[in-house]
Amino acid sequence: MIFVEGFRLLFVLAGSVAGYEIGRYIDASPHAPVVGLLFGAAISYVLGGIAGRLIDKGLQHAVFLFRKTPPGEIFAASIISTTGMLLGLVIGLPLLVLFRSGFALLITAFVSWVLASLGWRLGSVKGRQIVEAAGLSRLLAPQSSPPQGHALLADGSAVMDRFLLVIGRAGLLPGGLVIPQFVIDHVRSVVESPDPVSSRRARRGLESLDALRTMAVEIHIAPDEVPEVDDPTIKLLTVARRTGLRIGTCSTNVVDMAGKWELPVADLREVANDLSPDHLPGEPLFVDLIKEGRQPRQAVGYLPDGDMVVVNDATHLIDQGTVAITVLSTRPTSQGVMVFARLATERGTPDRSAPRPLTGPAEAGSGGFLTTTSRPTRS
Repeated sequence: MIFVEGFRLLFVLAGSVAGYEIGRYIDASPHAPVVGLLFGAAISYVLGGIAGRLIDKGLQHAVFLFRKTPPGEIFAASIISTTGMLLGLVIGLPLLVLFRSGFALLITAFVSWVLASLGWRLGSVKGRQIVEAAGLSRLLAPQSSPPQGHALLADGSAVMDRFLLVIGRAGLLPGGLVIPQFVIDHVRSVVESPDPVSSRRARRGLESLDALRTMAVEIHIAPDEVPEVDDPTIKLLTVARRTGLRIGTCSTNVVDMAGKWELPVADLREVANDLSPDHLPGEPLFVDLIKEGRQPRQAVGYLPDGDMVVVNDATHLIDQGTVAITVLSTRPTSQGVMVFARLATERGTPDRSAPRPLTGPAEAGSGGFLTTTSRPTRS
């Protein structure tokens, strides 16, 4: 409101001066300048309010676009705001020299006001980058402290898996993430690994962190290096003990070590397995069989949620449409749940209202379980 009213005041003064000058030149009557001034003030009052609100909204939108950047410093905002004001004076100086009128002075004040306001707002949100560019980061932009509350301390296995992105998208990371710098360095080194699978997982993990930032999930990169420790797992546990944060991991080794250290830990894969559909032995299912298994006469299909189904003595039904099966057992794997089944006693006609399996993406090998290293055994 302060910006809008200040803008409107300058606009009214400019309109009044313009109306006065127009009235003086149109009519020689002594009342014409006064009438022109009143009309100019009335019209500019309305237009100034509209224009002020539109400009204020535009400035707010500009700040909104930079809201995810580190908080700026008052020093940086002041410098940019002052620069904007001086730039406005430089722009208006030719008008003052050429016309030497109050109208030129008001235009100069208007331009300076807008540029100073934009400079202040931009400096507020980009302060950290500005002070780093000026070489003043140690003085004016100290490292921020880790987020307090229920932040999750993530290790490399959690970063490179998909679970952080899933729970972040669901809004289940209100406290944000804390990731030690040595974990980030490790993930970046895996990106350059000659193993294409590991490299792809690490790259996906770094991209997931960027995606989480766009979802307003606070991610703090902790500078703790723990130079007295060489083992990365011990480093992580040491940071967890110092910060008092719960560890989020997909590594069984980290879970076991955290239990010995009596530290709180969340096994993200175990959480995912607990949330997976529970297929009990004897449960009837319907699936499309799309390929042969690794054991003789085994056929493989996929459930709608992506879980792999291995069916005994069913190779003759591959690509023959939906078949009825009976669950024998299940086995959790690193990429989901593997279901072992046999053909139903009577094939019959399956219920067409049952969910259809996702065969396309799984056949293509993108995001499915065809790449699993688990070797199924006959049940």
